[in-house]
Amino acid sequence: MTALLVGELSALGSVFLLALVGNIWGICLLVWRQQRLSAANYLVLNLFCADLLFITAIPFIGIVRWTETWVLGDVICHMLFYVMTLSGTVVIVSLSAVSLERVISIARLHHTAFRRRKLLAAALLIWGFAAIVTLPLCCFFTVVQLPSVTGEEIHICTLDWPSHAGEIIWDVTYAVAVFLIPGLIIVISYSKILQITKASRRSLNAGLAYSENHQIRVSQQDYKLFRALIVLMISFFIMWSPIIIIIFLILVQSNKQDINILPSVFFWIVLFTLANSVVNPVLYNVAHFRRKCQKIFLCCTGNPVRTGAGSETSARSKREQPKLSVITR
Repeated sequence: MTALLVGELSALGSVFLLALVGNIWGICLLVWRQQRLSAANYLVLNLFCADLLFITAIPFIGIVRWTETWVLGDVICHMLFYVMTLSGTVVIVSLSAVSLERVISIARLHHTAFRRRKLLAAALLIWGFAAIVTLPLCCFFTVVQLPSVTGEEIHICTLDWPSHAGEIIWDVTYAVAVFLIPGLIIVISYSKILQITKASRRSLNAGLAYSENHQIRVSQQDYKLFRALIVLMISFFIMWSPIIIIIFLILVQSNKQDINILPSVFFWIVLFTLANSVVNPVLYNVAHFRRKCQKIFLCCTGNPVRTGAGSETSARSKREQPKLSVITR
């Protein structure tokens, strides 16, 4: 049991440190490129901030695993899972907002300056929506006493709904409002972007030319950001699906006592979900800032960055590479 506890705490500490470094790294890369910061990246910053808030729960989880009883008081019990769920809600809603912004940006429906002001308001709206929709967790998580196997009373922090019907209504509403609807928005938006991109390439390969007023441009920068965000979307749904399944199994467990979810299984599923905060900045930075990451890696390993003829060829290839464009509205 001691070896298992040490392994759990080591895994928690590793996820915390990697997520902390990764998200700060992602924020720094975006801020350093502020002169070229696109409107969508304001929402990506929102995502990184939500990940940083998400991992603040890790030290408290480690304390509980060590003490095997709740010693953190009522206030932390009310806030801990509320903050975790709030952060996850901000992440998924931010991803759906970014997908909508990308469709609008590629379709050139708004001017950039106007869109940025709107996105700053949208970021605040996302946090407000997440705070309200997850508020029941803050209200109904409470400390209760249970008898242990040794006969002593132990304290646990658990969700104590006033009614079973209210629990079902919230679970279904949260799943639809926070996962199903944003997920559909993401899929539809990225399908539209992919359709525009493919049509642009076909038109470009066919040598079609249109006037500036009758084309939608899908630039290399737009496509790069699209590719990075779709990877984030896929990783989010993969790493959050197990915890959503467990939540519904716990709901079923309240009616069927023969379903037993071991605490150790629940812990590793929660840790797998927490690891999404590590994966998000890594996937985004590698996909979106690949060349910058390569330069940093070469500098850290002591390998010289190639210059000279290779750089000249690369620069010439950049100049000669045509922009993805030309699809009529």
